[in-house]
Amino acid sequence: MSSFEFIKTKNRLQYDSYYLQKQIKMKFFVDTANLAQIQEAYDLGILDGVTTNPSLMAKEGISGQEAVLEHYKKICEIADGDVSAEVIATDFEGIVKEGEALAALHPNIVVKVPMIKDGIKAIKHFSSKGIRTNCTLVFSAGQAILAAKAGATYLSPFIGRVDDISWDGMDLIDQIVHIYSFYGFETQVLAASIRNPLHIVKCAEVGADVVTCPLNAILALLKHPLTDIGLAKFLADHKKVNG
Repeated sequence: MSSFEFIKTKNRLQYDSYYLQKQIKMKFFVDTANLAQIQEAYDLGILDGVTTNPSLMAKEGISGQEAVLEHYKKICEIADGDVSAEVIATDFEGIVKEGEALAALHPNIVVKVPMIKDGIKAIKHFSSKGIRTNCTLVFSAGQAILAAKAGATYLSPFIGRVDDISWDGMDLIDQIVHIYSFYGFETQVLAASIRNPLHIVKCAEVGADVVTCPLNAILALLKHPLTDIGLAKFLADHKKVNG
């Protein structure tokens, strides 16, 4: 039995105790820059936060630095929770400059920083300044350990993209969750690149703190054929009774 398997099987009580002490709930973030979708998630009552990136901004036709910053403000006005805003720079000084500007926009802003050498350095800097961060583009447990050591608030492992190269994205989430619980890291596992409702359920099973995904993946959790059949029967019976 490997040491990792030993942790999973023999230290389950420690794992459960850790999560009871954290007193966390699973959080749902929507991965979009679309204001209507963010509002819909908020109105549904399940919105805990928002994640964005330059690609999502471009999809909404948002271009230019001023327009992007203004759009982040609009998102924060809707979302009652953390909003991840991504830096574009890849050097330490640039990441810090952009990150500090983003953090100044709104108290809910979390600075999204890539998993690179200068990114880790910047996360440590932001942590010392009380600026919250989301370390993104994470594909290994080793990267997850570095991000936690640097003081990242959130860590974003990409499930779907790992699956795309014929590895198992859920195994990665499971491994990171257990490592974090074993050492008591406070960094929250924010599972990203979620493609379907099964990913969401599996993330819940292994203890991911947060899932971020398109709104349609969350809405798909509502659907079940037996629910549809049951509702149709109830309505038909109601019609028989009431004419």
